[in-house]
Amino acid sequence: MESVVTPHMLYCRACGKQMHQSATACPACGAVQSALGNSASDKRILPAFLLCFFFGWLGVHRFYVGKVGTGIIQLFTFGGFGIWMLIDFIMIVVGAFTDKAGNKLDQWT
Repeated sequence: MESVVTPHMLYCRACGKQMHQSATACPACGAVQSALGNSASDKRILPAFLLCFFFGWLGVHRFYVGKVGTGIIQLFTFGGFGIWMLIDFIMIVVGAFTDKAGNKLDQWT
C-alpha cells in the first residue's frame, strides 16, 4: 500500500513514521525533533566524539564542525587547559554540540 503525505505532516528523523509538523517529539518512538527553522547538521557525532577524545586538547573537533576561530583558540590554550575540551566532550555525548551554523549534531554515523 502506498503512503500518502498530507499537508502539515512530515516524517520522524529517527523512526520514519509520519507525524504533524508542529510535534516536538515523535508520537511513535518519542524521538525529539529539531526545532522549527533549526535543521540537523550534516556533520556526525562519532567523528566529533573521536576527534575530541583523542585530539580535543588541540581543538580538532571544532575544526571538524567548522568552528575555526574557537578551534584556533583551543589549539593555543591546549583545549582551554582541558576544561573547555571536557565541556565539549560532554556536550557531544549528550547531543548538545552544534556546528558553525548552530545546527545540532544528531546522528552518530
